[in-house]
Amino acid sequence: MNDLRLEFVDSIAGIGEEPWNTLAGKDNPFTRYEFLWALEKTGCTTQSTGWEPHHLAVYGPKLEDATQKLVAVMPLYQKTNSYGEYVFDWSWASAYQNYGLSYYPKFVTAVPFTPSHGTRLFTDESANKTDIAQLIFEKLQEKAEALDASSWHILFPTKQESEMLETIGIPARTACQFHWFNRDYANFDEFLQTLNSRKRKNIKRERQKIAERGTTFETIEGINIRPQHWDIFYQFYQSTYMMRGMQGYLSQDFFIEIGKQMPEQLFMIIALDGEKIIAAALFFKNSEKAFGRYWGSARDYQFLHFETCYYQGQEYCIEHKLKSFDSGAQGEHKIQRGFEPITTHSNHWIANQGFAQAINNFLDEEKPHIERYKAEAASLLPFRKES
Repeated sequence: MNDLRLEFVDSIAGIGEEPWNTLAGKDNPFTRYEFLWALEKTGCTTQSTGWEPHHLAVYGPKLEDATQKLVAVMPLYQKTNSYGEYVFDWSWASAYQNYGLSYYPKFVTAVPFTPSHGTRLFTDESANKTDIAQLIFEKLQEKAEALDASSWHILFPTKQESEMLETIGIPARTACQFHWFNRDYANFDEFLQTLNSRKRKNIKRERQKIAERGTTFETIEGINIRPQHWDIFYQFYQSTYMMRGMQGYLSQDFFIEIGKQMPEQLFMIIALDGEKIIAAALFFKNSEKAFGRYWGSARDYQFLHFETCYYQGQEYCIEHKLKSFDSGAQGEHKIQRGFEPITTHSNHWIANQGFAQAINNFLDEEKPHIERYKAEAASLLPFRKES
């Protein structure tokens, strides 16, 4: 590892679009350069929002011309709060405060405001990923000491990455989400036939209520999303947060920017009452999966959320032969609609040894509860039992 060089970069622009995407690729819409740069460019990830970029770039051995090849990149933020993470550590921060210690700043490797799992450390084929992770861990511990940062949290990595991080000394944590899987259904009715009679009737009843109201739906691919669509979508998006007394994390400029930079990975589903748009949901996609992320409506219509965000998304996956549908965080209500529990992962290093031991004990105690919750959720799935 002596011939590797690591840099902390205060903007992803310091790494550049081509070098970042060469390593990270574009299939995951949330870790491609365009998405992360749009967050920075439009002021969503800054020091003032508590998401200050500190991205990592690792360079390999010197080449013949004395330059060094970029061999790894990792998103990294210095955080002064725990908002927009979806792996909750508020109780850890409170415990620190109770002992007169500061939990913030901390380091977080994640996609801001996006609870979707995926690769977090991107490496060149020639690089040893474990060696690079070990180097990053060593340098981050030094950086944390210099900045008096409490910890480093890697949120929603792949299972393989989480296991690798655990081997180098960063304890693992698990949680549960609900995803839908397209088992080569020809249409939505074929999916419904896999459900037990009662759940199938419930879904049909919900969809019928929407149809009887006269609500229709239109799917707009990213390239066809117009300024007027973004305007009304953003009003709906903010209204969802305002009902909880909050402001949405993301700006309208951010949505417009990703609409320009990565339209091929976006689609919007709008609900209409005649010609009036009454709800909208924004989805992302890649070659295999749809991601439901943001939604809002003019007012609370019964079953409209389920139809716009779930059933329409499931139909899109079937029509476009996408294998799965990640509908975001939370949601026991998704189980009866065919969304299955999956395990998500995170890893957490705590600088303070006393707190590290206490949190590691908590993680050990929490794990069987998560496994039991997942098993109980799976037992409630509405699929017909094979005879």
